[in-house]
Amino acid sequence: MLRVDQVHVIRHKVLVEGKSARQVAREMGVSRNTIRKYLAQSEPRRTEKTRRPRPVFDQVKDHIDDLLEDWGKRTTRKQRITGTRLHRQLREDGHEVGITVVRDYLRRRRLRTIEVSVPLVHHPGQDTQVDFFEVVVEVAGVRRKAWMFLMRMMYSKRDFAWLYDQCDQLAFLDGHVRAFAHFGAVPQRIVYDNLKPAVKRIVVPQRDLTVRFIALVSHYLFEPSFARPGRGNDKGGVESRGRWIRMQALTPIPRGATLNDISREMMSQLDARAEQHRDVEGVSIMERFFQERPMMHPLHRGCFEARKVEVVSPNGKGKVRVAAGTYSVPCRWKGHQLTALVGVDSVEFRCALGTETVPRAPRGGTVVRYRHYLDELAHKPQAVRQVAPELLAELGEPFGQLWRLLVDTHGPADAARLFARVIGAIVDQGEAPVREALFRALETDRIDLLHLDSPKPRLALEPHDVPYALRDIVIETTPIEVFDELMHAGGDHE
Repeated sequence: MLRVDQVHVIRHKVLVEGKSARQVAREMGVSRNTIRKYLAQSEPRRTEKTRRPRPVFDQVKDHIDDLLEDWGKRTTRKQRITGTRLHRQLREDGHEVGITVVRDYLRRRRLRTIEVSVPLVHHPGQDTQVDFFEVVVEVAGVRRKAWMFLMRMMYSKRDFAWLYDQCDQLAFLDGHVRAFAHFGAVPQRIVYDNLKPAVKRIVVPQRDLTVRFIALVSHYLFEPSFARPGRGNDKGGVESRGRWIRMQALTPIPRGATLNDISREMMSQLDARAEQHRDVEGVSIMERFFQERPMMHPLHRGCFEARKVEVVSPNGKGKVRVAAGTYSVPCRWKGHQLTALVGVDSVEFRCALGTETVPRAPRGGTVVRYRHYLDELAHKPQAVRQVAPELLAELGEPFGQLWRLLVDTHGPADAARLFARVIGAIVDQGEAPVREALFRALETDRIDLLHLDSPKPRLALEPHDVPYALRDIVIETTPIEVFDELMHAGGDHE
């Protein structure tokens, strides 16, 4: 093949100087076919009419393809197939092939699989993307992992984000309910990864959806759309936005009493940015959102029940197990079926006798409220003694003050017996009237309510000031002379 400067000389001699092809060929020492070739093209280039034979590669190509297909299921991004590893395997299998041949084939295979992203157009109210992101927060002084639910409106670029303890279906559904309420409307179409809270099984090109997700879609009437498995770039907008929020709104690591407090602070920052940030046309995110909201679906009456519903029955200890946690319920509910509504933060128990809401237990944890056992504790003094610290922490004052007075006066055993009578009064008349009567008695030192000995004069309570169940409670004290007599009697016996 001639050089570029030689082609220039040939073309100049023939086309400018007017020499014949025969004469130039003789002067340049090339054939007349070469002269005619470069008169037709202005620069040298190689053209091959037939593929060059590659006997060594042709022998190993099928084996390379088999290895790539087999190993492709046993690799990760960080433990991927390299030309060096593939070449070593071929040599071990008895193939004499150069590493350059192997690397060149791998390079051409990768070039064939390079995907070109189509520039998409996001129309108002139509396109939204959703995903979860792992973050680190500090809750009540403890640094721990949390999950951020993020919904991003692709036209206006407005975001909704909320933090959850777990990346489960409850958080997934609750995030949608909060996001739609925050936006005041529902987007026409939402793009997801193939998340387990939404997809039970992938049946290309369809998805087998979970029952609860179908209920969510039916309630809000949006179109769910799913990215290809392993293709995060199908929803690159929310992917990049999640990274931005972690770096800008959650750095340094946010602190708060609860996850909800941190979430509200994060949302205030995102909404403030939506008001202030403007694009190249000078339009803010919030202004664009108000442009697209009329194209979104309106919110229907009633909020979707994101909580999980289960039917349970208390065991012999007055406890039920729900959502990997154990909870106490009022002991008077024994023998009844309960409906448990499990939310991300709390669990609500319902039965014919009433309703109780308790904080959500950590996975494998237990939530016990000793107020639930007042009916039993009223006639189980030993149990009162064993759970007194926990029970008093729930009841508060003045019950704690009364317990300390009883213990100091009569010791733990009798204190428990007498406090069980107080618990019986709570069961019969309610906590509020008993609390009020005890406050009045203790604050005015009118402790003859329980016939307690006091160095100060006793003041009689009016009958209507004393709860009925407490009127006949008598706390007897033992004079010191009795102990002296017992000691002398013991000495005489010896």
